Amino acid sequence: MIFAIGQEKIHVTGDTRAEFLARFGQMLRNRSGVAVATINLDHLVKLHEDAQFRAAYGAHDIIVADGNPIVWLSRLAGRPVTLMPGSDLIEPVCALAADLGVAVAFIGSTQSVLDKATENLKSRHPNLTIAARLAPPMGFDPDSAQAIQVLQQAQDSGAQLCLLALGAPKQERLAQVGRRVCPQMGFLSIGAGLDFLAGAQMRAPYIVRLFAMEWLWRMLGNPRRLAGRYLKCAIILPRHALNALRIRRAGGKT
Repeated sequence: MIFAIGQEKIHVTGDTRAEFLARFGQMLRNRSGVAVATINLDHLVKLHEDAQFRAAYGAHDIIVADGNPIVWLSRLAGRPVTLMPGSDLIEPVCALAADLGVAVAFIGSTQSVLDKATENLKSRHPNLTIAARLAPPMGFDPDSAQAIQVLQQAQDSGAQLCLLALGAPKQERLAQVGRRVCPQMGFLSIGAGLDFLAGAQMRAPYIVRLFAMEWLWRMLGNPRRLAGRYLKCAIILPRHALNALRIRRAGGKT
Protein backbone atom coordinates (compact mmCIF):
# COMPACT_ATOMS: atom_id res chain seq x y z
CA MET A 1 0.00 0.00 0.00
CA ILE A 2 1.28 3.47 -0.92
CA PHE A 3 0.40 6.75 0.81
CA ALA A 4 1.21 9.88 -1.18
CA ILE A 5 2.44 12.79 0.97
CA GLY A 6 3.20 15.62 -1.43
CA GLN A 7 6.02 14.33 -3.59
CA GLU A 8 6.87 11.59 -1.08
CA LYS A 9 5.47 8.06 -1.13
CA ILE A 10 5.16 5.95 2.03
CA HIS A 11 5.19 2.22 1.26
CA VAL A 12 3.45 0.02 3.85
CA THR A 13 4.51 -3.61 3.64
CA GLY A 14 2.07 -6.24 2.46
CA ASP A 15 3.83 -8.91 4.57
CA THR A 16 1.85 -11.09 6.93
CA ARG A 17 3.09 -11.05 10.52
CA ALA A 18 4.94 -14.35 9.96
CA GLU A 19 6.58 -12.97 6.81
CA PHE A 20 7.55 -9.77 8.59
CA LEU A 21 9.12 -11.66 11.50
CA ALA A 22 11.04 -13.92 9.11
CA ARG A 23 12.39 -10.93 7.18
CA PHE A 24 13.18 -8.99 10.35
CA GLY A 25 14.95 -12.00 11.85
CA GLN A 26 17.05 -12.48 8.71
CA MET A 27 18.17 -8.85 8.86
CA LEU A 28 19.14 -9.27 12.52
CA ARG A 29 21.09 -12.44 11.70
CA ASN A 30 22.93 -10.69 8.88
CA ARG A 31 23.61 -7.61 11.04
CA SER A 32 22.62 -5.58 8.01
CA GLY A 33 20.69 -3.05 10.10
CA VAL A 34 16.95 -2.42 9.95
CA ALA A 35 14.49 0.22 11.13
CA VAL A 36 10.77 -0.49 11.42
CA ALA A 37 8.12 2.25 11.66
CA THR A 38 4.51 1.61 12.63
CA ILE A 39 2.20 3.97 10.74
CA ASN A 40 -1.25 5.15 11.84
CA LEU A 41 -3.54 8.07 11.00
CA ASP A 42 -1.85 10.36 13.54
CA HIS A 43 1.45 9.67 11.78
CA LEU A 44 -0.16 10.56 8.44
CA VAL A 45 -1.20 13.92 9.90
CA LYS A 46 2.33 14.55 11.16
CA LEU A 47 3.83 13.42 7.85
CA HIS A 48 1.78 16.09 6.04
CA GLU A 49 2.87 18.77 8.54
CA ASP A 50 6.48 17.91 9.39
CA ALA A 51 9.28 17.66 6.80
CA GLN A 52 11.69 16.24 9.41
CA PHE A 53 9.23 13.46 10.15
CA ARG A 54 8.91 12.67 6.43
CA ALA A 55 12.70 12.47 6.18
CA ALA A 56 12.81 10.15 9.20
CA TYR A 57 10.20 7.85 7.66
CA GLY A 58 12.24 7.80 4.47
CA ALA A 59 15.17 6.31 6.42
CA HIS A 60 13.10 3.29 7.55
CA ASP A 61 13.48 -0.08 5.87
CA ILE A 62 10.05 -1.51 6.75
CA ILE A 63 6.76 0.24 7.53
CA VAL A 64 3.88 -1.73 9.02
CA ALA A 65 0.25 -0.80 9.71
CA ASP A 66 -0.29 0.29 13.31
CA GLY A 67 -3.96 1.26 13.04
CA ASN A 68 -7.17 -0.17 11.60
CA PRO A 69 -7.79 2.87 9.33
CA ILE A 70 -4.52 2.08 7.53
CA VAL A 71 -5.74 -1.49 7.02
CA TRP A 72 -9.15 -0.28 5.77
CA LEU A 73 -7.55 2.16 3.33
CA SER A 74 -5.29 -0.61 2.02
CA ARG A 75 -8.33 -2.82 1.37
CA LEU A 76 -10.07 0.06 -0.37
CA ALA A 77 -7.01 0.36 -2.61
CA GLY A 78 -7.04 -3.37 -3.34
CA ARG A 79 -3.61 -3.70 -1.70
CA PRO A 80 -4.41 -5.21 1.73
CA VAL A 81 -1.91 -5.04 4.56
CA THR A 82 -1.84 -6.77 7.95
CA LEU A 83 -2.52 -4.92 11.20
CA MET A 84 0.71 -4.95 13.24
CA PRO A 85 0.62 -2.41 16.10
CA GLY A 86 4.00 -1.73 17.66
CA SER A 87 2.68 -2.76 21.08
CA ASP A 88 1.67 -6.16 19.67
CA LEU A 89 5.09 -6.71 18.10
CA ILE A 90 7.08 -6.47 21.35
CA GLU A 91 6.42 -10.03 22.51
CA PRO A 92 7.05 -11.83 19.18
CA VAL A 93 10.10 -9.69 18.41
CA CYS A 94 11.56 -10.33 21.88
CA ALA A 95 10.85 -14.06 21.49
CA LEU A 96 12.66 -13.92 18.13
CA ALA A 97 15.60 -12.06 19.69
CA ALA A 98 15.82 -14.67 22.47
CA ASP A 99 15.85 -17.50 19.91
CA LEU A 100 18.57 -15.77 17.86
CA GLY A 101 20.68 -14.81 20.87
CA VAL A 102 20.25 -11.13 20.01
CA ALA A 103 20.54 -8.74 22.96
CA VAL A 104 17.91 -5.97 23.22
CA ALA A 105 18.05 -2.37 24.44
CA PHE A 106 15.06 -0.33 25.61
CA ILE A 107 15.16 3.43 24.96
CA GLY A 108 12.42 5.72 26.24
CA SER A 109 9.68 5.94 28.86
CA THR A 110 10.89 6.03 32.50
CA GLN A 111 13.40 3.92 34.40
CA SER A 112 10.72 2.35 36.57
CA VAL A 113 8.70 1.37 33.48
CA LEU A 114 11.77 -0.09 31.78
CA ASP A 115 12.65 -2.11 34.87
CA LYS A 116 9.12 -3.50 35.26
CA ALA A 117 8.77 -4.25 31.53
CA THR A 118 12.11 -6.10 31.66
CA GLU A 119 10.93 -8.14 34.64
CA ASN A 120 7.68 -9.10 32.92
CA LEU A 121 9.32 -9.98 29.60
CA LYS A 122 12.09 -12.00 31.25
CA SER A 123 9.50 -14.03 33.16
CA ARG A 124 8.00 -15.14 29.83
CA HIS A 125 11.23 -15.31 27.82
CA PRO A 126 13.99 -16.46 30.21
CA ASN A 127 16.61 -16.58 27.43
CA LEU A 128 16.01 -12.93 26.50
CA THR A 129 18.93 -10.59 27.19
CA ILE A 130 18.00 -6.97 27.95
CA ALA A 131 21.44 -5.40 27.72
CA ALA A 132 20.45 -1.75 28.27
CA ARG A 133 17.55 0.22 29.74
CA LEU A 134 17.93 3.88 28.85
CA ALA A 135 15.35 6.50 29.86
CA PRO A 136 16.30 9.88 28.31
CA PRO A 137 15.18 12.98 30.25
CA MET A 138 12.25 15.22 29.37
CA GLY A 139 13.02 17.42 26.39
CA PHE A 140 15.23 14.77 24.82
CA ASP A 141 16.23 15.83 21.29
CA PRO A 142 16.77 12.95 18.85
CA ASP A 143 19.05 15.17 16.73
CA SER A 144 21.35 16.14 19.60
CA ALA A 145 24.78 14.96 20.75
CA GLN A 146 22.97 13.40 23.72
CA ALA A 147 20.98 11.21 21.33
CA ILE A 148 24.18 9.91 19.72
CA GLN A 149 25.53 9.21 23.20
CA VAL A 150 22.40 7.21 24.09
CA LEU A 151 22.69 5.19 20.88
CA GLN A 152 26.36 4.49 21.53
CA GLN A 153 25.51 3.37 25.08
CA ALA A 154 23.03 0.89 23.61
CA GLN A 155 25.60 -0.34 21.11
CA ASP A 156 28.36 -0.60 23.75
CA SER A 157 26.04 -2.74 25.90
CA GLY A 158 26.16 -5.43 23.22
CA ALA A 159 22.56 -4.87 22.10
CA GLN A 160 21.79 -5.52 18.44
CA LEU A 161 18.16 -4.42 18.62
CA CYS A 162 16.68 -1.25 20.12
CA LEU A 163 13.02 -0.92 21.03
CA LEU A 164 12.20 2.80 20.93
CA ALA A 165 9.44 3.99 23.27
CA LEU A 166 9.64 7.76 22.79
CA GLY A 167 6.43 8.43 20.86
CA ALA A 168 6.18 9.99 17.40
CA PRO A 169 8.05 11.78 15.94
CA LYS A 170 10.98 11.40 18.37
CA GLN A 171 11.31 7.62 18.11
CA GLU A 172 11.31 7.63 14.30
CA ARG A 173 13.82 10.48 14.19
CA LEU A 174 16.05 8.62 16.65
CA ALA A 175 15.84 5.51 14.46
CA GLN A 176 16.90 7.67 11.50
CA VAL A 177 19.99 8.79 13.44
CA GLY A 178 20.57 5.23 14.60
CA ARG A 179 20.65 3.89 11.04
CA ARG A 180 23.55 6.29 10.42
CA VAL A 181 25.42 6.03 13.75
CA CYS A 182 24.88 2.30 14.41
CA PRO A 183 24.30 0.86 10.91
CA GLN A 184 24.36 -2.80 12.01
CA MET A 185 21.65 -2.41 14.68
CA GLY A 186 17.92 -2.99 14.44
CA PHE A 187 15.34 -0.39 15.53
CA LEU A 188 11.63 -0.88 16.20
CA SER A 189 9.36 2.00 17.26
CA ILE A 190 6.77 0.86 19.80
CA GLY A 191 5.19 4.01 21.28
CA ALA A 192 3.58 3.27 24.65
CA GLY A 193 4.15 -0.49 24.35
CA LEU A 194 6.50 -0.77 27.32
CA ASP A 195 4.13 1.28 29.48
CA PHE A 196 1.40 -1.25 28.69
CA LEU A 197 3.71 -4.16 29.51
CA ALA A 198 4.75 -2.57 32.80
CA GLY A 199 1.17 -1.73 33.77
CA ALA A 200 1.94 2.01 33.85
CA GLN A 201 -0.82 2.61 31.28
CA MET A 202 -3.94 0.56 30.69
CA ARG A 203 -4.50 -0.54 27.12
CA ALA A 204 -8.02 -0.87 25.77
CA PRO A 205 -9.54 -4.30 26.53
CA TYR A 206 -9.25 -6.91 23.79
CA ILE A 207 -12.96 -6.72 22.91
CA VAL A 208 -12.63 -2.95 22.36
CA ARG A 209 -9.63 -3.49 20.08
CA LEU A 210 -11.46 -6.30 18.27
CA PHE A 211 -14.19 -3.85 17.25
CA ALA A 212 -11.58 -1.22 16.26
CA MET A 213 -12.70 1.19 18.99
CA GLU A 214 -9.38 1.64 20.79
CA TRP A 215 -9.24 5.27 19.60
CA LEU A 216 -12.54 6.00 21.40
CA TRP A 217 -11.33 4.27 24.58
CA ARG A 218 -8.20 6.42 24.56
CA MET A 219 -10.05 9.65 23.80
CA LEU A 220 -12.56 9.12 26.61
CA GLY A 221 -9.62 8.63 28.95
CA ASN A 222 -7.96 11.91 27.92
CA PRO A 223 -10.35 14.02 25.79
CA ARG A 224 -8.51 17.30 26.27
CA ARG A 225 -5.28 15.91 24.79
CA LEU A 226 -6.71 13.59 22.15
CA ALA A 227 -9.89 15.19 20.77
CA GLY A 228 -7.95 17.64 18.60
CA ARG A 229 -5.61 14.90 17.39
CA TYR A 230 -8.47 12.65 16.30
CA LEU A 231 -10.25 15.56 14.61
CA LYS A 232 -7.16 16.11 12.44
CA CYS A 233 -7.15 12.39 11.65
CA ALA A 234 -10.79 12.54 10.57
CA ILE A 235 -10.10 15.54 8.33
CA ILE A 236 -7.34 13.81 6.32
CA LEU A 237 -9.18 10.48 6.01
CA PRO A 238 -11.32 11.43 2.94
CA ARG A 239 -8.21 12.59 1.07
CA HIS A 240 -6.49 9.26 1.58
CA ALA A 241 -9.66 7.34 0.81
CA LEU A 242 -9.80 9.07 -2.59
CA ASN A 243 -6.14 8.22 -3.15
CA ALA A 244 -6.88 4.59 -2.28
CA LEU A 245 -9.69 4.53 -4.86
CA ARG A 246 -7.32 5.97 -7.48
CA ILE A 247 -4.86 3.16 -6.72
CA ARG A 248 -7.62 0.59 -7.08
CA ARG A 249 -8.78 2.02 -10.42
CA ALA A 250 -5.19 2.06 -11.65
CA GLY A 251 -4.83 -1.62 -10.81
CA GLY A 252 -2.46 -0.93 -7.91
CA LYS A 253 0.13 0.80 -10.13
CA THR A 254 -0.23 4.32 -8.70
